[in-house]
Amino acid sequence: MSVKERLTDALNLPKDLTLGAVILTITGKHEAYVENYMSLIEYTDELIRIQTRTCKLEIHGTGLDIAYYTNEEMKITGELLEVKYC
Repeated sequence: MSVKERLTDALNLPKDLTLGAVILTITGKHEAYVENYMSLIEYTDELIRIQTRTCKLEIHGTGLDIAYYTNEEMKITGELLEVKYC
């Protein structure tokens, strides 16, 4: 754990603001919201790979689609089967 991470924990600061941590919100099995991402690496109907500040995020499924995206967030729909932090 880095000094910045320890300080964030000690002061009870939100990690998404201080460390730029990705926020992933999954609603059921068919919807995901990703916040604080940097770029989209790969996009198919079975895999969406996203670069975040701290890792790569992989969402595996079937019929995956990016319903919308902005500079801050994106909404992914389809049947979500697996999420990996690489």
